[in-house]
Amino acid sequence: MTATPRTYWLEHAWLGTHVEPGVAVEVRDGRITAVRPDTPAPPPGAEILRGLTLPGLANAHSHAFHRALRSTVQVGSGTFWTWREVMYATAGRLTPDTYHALARATYAEMALAGITTVGEFHYVHHAPGGTPYADPNAMGEALIEAADEAGIRITLLDTAYLSSGFGQPPTTHQLRFSDGDVDTWATRCSVLKERDHARIGAAVHSVRAVPAEQLATVARWAEERRAPLHVHLSEQTAENDACREAHGCTPTQLLALHGVLGPRTTGVHNTHLTAEDIALIGGSGTGTCVCPTTERDLADGIGPAAALQNEGSPLCLGSDSHAVIDLLEEARAMELDERLRTRTRGHWTAAALLRAATADGHAALGWDDTGRIEAGARADLVTIALDSVRTAGPPPGLGAETAVFAATAADVRHTVVAGRHVVRDGAHTLVPDVPGALARAVEALRA
Repeated sequence: MTATPRTYWLEHAWLGTHVEPGVAVEVRDGRITAVRPDTPAPPPGAEILRGLTLPGLANAHSHAFHRALRSTVQVGSGTFWTWREVMYATAGRLTPDTYHALARATYAEMALAGITTVGEFHYVHHAPGGTPYADPNAMGEALIEAADEAGIRITLLDTAYLSSGFGQPPTTHQLRFSDGDVDTWATRCSVLKERDHARIGAAVHSVRAVPAEQLATVARWAEERRAPLHVHLSEQTAENDACREAHGCTPTQLLALHGVLGPRTTGVHNTHLTAEDIALIGGSGTGTCVCPTTERDLADGIGPAAALQNEGSPLCLGSDSHAVIDLLEEARAMELDERLRTRTRGHWTAAALLRAATADGHAALGWDDTGRIEAGARADLVTIALDSVRTAGPPPGLGAETAVFAATAADVRHTVVAGRHVVRDGAHTLVPDVPGALARAVEALRA
C-alpha cells in the first residue's frame, strides 16, 4: 500500500457497465479517492496505463501446491480419483519452507495474470503422519507470508478435513490434513491473525471429510467472526451417491440441515445438483465458485451455473488446481461450456462475466470494498494490452468483450494492488524471475 498520493491515467477503463476512454484515478493510502472520466490526456505526473484497465481480479479458489502438478498429470488416462493419488503424493512432500517457496512463485504468477486477491483453500496443516509443527499454523503462515512477498492479498480459508469418507478415519496421506476433531480445528485456526493483506476464513473440505454432527461447529465459527465459509460441493457423483447412502439426502441438503448454507458461504464447483439443491443454494444466497479449467481437466463435468445464478446464487471464479492460471480464461470458459451444454449462445454478457471475476469474487472472499473502480474502493487495477495479436482490431468500446473473449493472462500489462505497481510492463516488480522461482520450487518437491 502506498501512502503517497498518486494519479493513474487509464487510457480506457471498464467502469462496471461500460468502457470509458481517458479516466484519471486518484489514489491515497491504498484506496481510490476520485475517479475522473473525460480526462483525454494524462495529468502532469500521472502514471500512464495504456490499454484497457479493469478492477483487480479475484481468484476465489486456489490450492497453491497443485501448481507442482501442472502437465505432469496429463500422461495416460484415469479419473478424478486416480489424479487424487498423485496429488496426495505431492502434498506429502511439502514442508513449511518448500510450501512457502512454491506459493510465493504461484502467487507471483497470479499477479502476472492480473489477480490481486486469492482465496487459498488450505488443508495441509501438519507434518506427515499428522504431528503438529511447533507452530501449529506453520503451513498457513507460510501461505500468508508468500502472498505478501508476491504482492497480492489472501483470504486463508482454513479447512476442516477430518475423515476420508462417511464414517471413515483419515488415510495415511490425509493424516496431515486432520486436526482429529472439529473443536481442535477451531482452536488451532482461531490463533491465526488477520493483517493488512490477509483475512482468515473457514472451509469445510467436503461433506465426506467432515462428519455431519461437526458441520455446525465450522459454520458457527465463521458466523461468529462474520468470515467467509467455503465448501467443495458435489464435485463428483460418487460423493453424492455416498452421501445418500450415509444420510439419505444430497450433500446440499445435508449442508442446509446443519446450517452451513447462507450469504457468506460459497459452494465450490456445485456441479452435480438436483433441482431442489439449486433452489436451496440460490434461495439461501449461497454463492457458487466455478472453476472451469480444473473441472474440464479432471473430467468433473459442467455444472448448472446459469440455473444457480437465476435462483439467486452469486457467481465467482477460481483456478483451483492451476492447470492454467488465467481468470479471463475461467470467465470465458463458463460461458463457452454453457454453450456446449445447451447448444445456445449468450448466457452471460461480458460485463456479467467480469463482475464474477472482480467484485463478486472479492465479496466471496470477504473483501467487499474491492473489485470496482470507484471512490472508496481499494486501488486494485489490472491493465490488458489492446495491441497484442489476440486483442488488436476490435474498437476500444468493445473492451469488455475483448478482455473476456479474446485476451489471455499473457496480455496483462500492469497489475496495481492497493495503489502499488506489482506488475509493470509485464514484469513482476517484487519477484524478478517468476519462471525461475516456479521451476526451482517445483524441482525441490520432486527432489
